[in-house]
Amino acid sequence: MDERHRAGSQLRDMILGGQDGLVNVLGVVLGATAATTDAKVIVSIGFAATFAESLAMGAVAYTSFMAEKEHYDSELAREKQEMKDVPEKEREEVREIYRKKGFTGDLLERVVEQICSDEKVWLEVMMTDELGLTPIDTRGVVKTAFSVGLSSLVGSLVPLAPYFFLPLHDSLVASLALSALVLFLMGFYKGKVTIGNSWRSAVELAVIGLCAALAGYLISLAVNRVFLAAH
Repeated sequence: MDERHRAGSQLRDMILGGQDGLVNVLGVVLGATAATTDAKVIVSIGFAATFAESLAMGAVAYTSFMAEKEHYDSELAREKQEMKDVPEKEREEVREIYRKKGFTGDLLERVVEQICSDEKVWLEVMMTDELGLTPIDTRGVVKTAFSVGLSSLVGSLVPLAPYFFLPLHDSLVASLALSALVLFLMGFYKGKVTIGNSWRSAVELAVIGLCAALAGYLISLAVNRVFLAAH
């Protein structure tokens, strides 16, 4: 189970970083193309966005992970204190949790008594069943941040690649096509290793990613027109 969980987390990190990097840089490239016909400028802007995005994604992954850990620790401390200060109230909450699970009468009371006789078990029930929180293992936080940042870096290079090999007027179409293909393959792979329809997952990821990039392009185009009109 732990191996499957780790594999799922790694896949999530890869998809999160790769999709975010690709979509954001594709939007930047599309916006730059709307503003200039100089391929060097477009590539320079794209590279700046690539490294900024990758570092930001890694940092966000790290800080959000640690924020979850701090939230869990604070709730754990609060529950421990409440078990000491208002034990009857906490016992009633356990009773309500198991009543909703279908336990009644003497069986319910025996379950509550058994759980509340062990402080560790009692605390686990309050954290998982009442608050919906699970322990946060920070041992992999650096690896997670690195994985997200690296995936973002690789994904960010996808929409830039055509600008190194093709004329400018062909690069935009090739960038869109290559980005769509990579998003499609990422979604297909995600569907294969998780429970779901691979084809639907592939189409969803491609469509969502391209729509997000197109939105960025349209915003850039609108801002560019407003700027030109003002000057």
